[in-house]
Amino acid sequence: MKSEVGSPKSEVFLYRVKLRTSDLGLPTQKTTTMLLSTTDIVPGKEIVEVIDIARGSTVRARNIGRDIFAGLKNLVGGEISEYTRLMADAREQAIARMIADAESLDADAIINVRFMTAMVMQGASEILAYGTAVKLEDKTV
Repeated sequence: MKSEVGSPKSEVFLYRVKLRTSDLGLPTQKTTTMLLSTTDIVPGKEIVEVIDIARGSTVRARNIGRDIFAGLKNLVGGEISEYTRLMADAREQAIARMIADAESLDADAIINVRFMTAMVMQGASEILAYGTAVKLEDKTV
């Protein structure tokens, strides 16, 4: 996809996620769909209301089994796939919580989606997903 100068290349995702009660404290499980954009626009849509920040986070800790294998892998080199899976699961949970937060705000989409990580203690990291919850309408010409 080629974008013109002054026209930001937008990445918009229609994100479908099954929100689990154990992750979110919801009374029932449900599948939901939310538009996520890494830019401040949604092609073909007009932002009619900026609601609030939508955020979701999780803190994950390593475990002794993974640490032993990671120590061995560190000696020979290569990807530590156990940690890769741990962080991928944490990102998905943070996204699901961000979407649940946006839904509680009655948002149609989340724009400017970003991720942040921080070490909260030795062996435990937080992943935060955040963006701007907005209301959308179809663009009129």
